[in-house]
Amino acid sequence: MELKVSFEEAVAKVKTLTYKPSNEILLKLYSLYKQATEGDVSGERPGGFDFKGAAKYDAWAALKGMSPEQAMRAYIDLVNSLFEKG
Repeated sequence: MELKVSFEEAVAKVKTLTYKPSNEILLKLYSLYKQATEGDVSGERPGGFDFKGAAKYDAWAALKGMSPEQAMRAYIDLVNSLFEKG
């Protein structure tokens, strides 16, 4: 239960960043969040000209098989590293 609380704190904390992380970091945050909260990606991969949707789908799909707990830990570590760099 402590991990879930730390994860929720990290989710709130990342919204207080004073700078915008790179698109690569934003995709990593998105994919880890989705893996932690919903598990493996499902549904169809966006196609056509939805490049942003496809990138988000691919980033999440790359984490297939990662447990929600692992994703939460990785998300927390990434958020903490963003504040160390900031």
